[in-house]
Amino acid sequence: MLAAGRGNVLVSRLIHRVHAEAGWFLYAPSCALVEADRARPGTAEHLAALPGITILDLDLPAALAVARQETWAAAHSRYAAQPTPDRPDGAVVATTDPGRWKGEPVRVLDLGT
Repeated sequence: MLAAGRGNVLVSRLIHRVHAEAGWFLYAPSCALVEADRARPGTAEHLAALPGITILDLDLPAALAVARQETWAAAHSRYAAQPTPDRPDGAVVATTDPGRWKGEPVRVLDLGT
């Protein structure tokens, strides 16, 4: 999320693609959005205003998953990446820090430049 405000070309392309092509979705777990906004004020408001971004609420199952983890943002992102009836294959975590996800049961899209 922070990379979007720093002009990361791959993030910009991803955001453009979700607007331009059917079947592409970008999810923003609310806990990760809060952490990004704390690091760079205005990030949450900016991303929430983009029409292609879906903000994922911290519902009860997500809150229980978050409660078991060390950081809320990573826990909510990991939870959001798990398969659901709407996303039977799960979601991919797009990140500029793929090493952070090593050993985690998620698919990763490296947006590092």
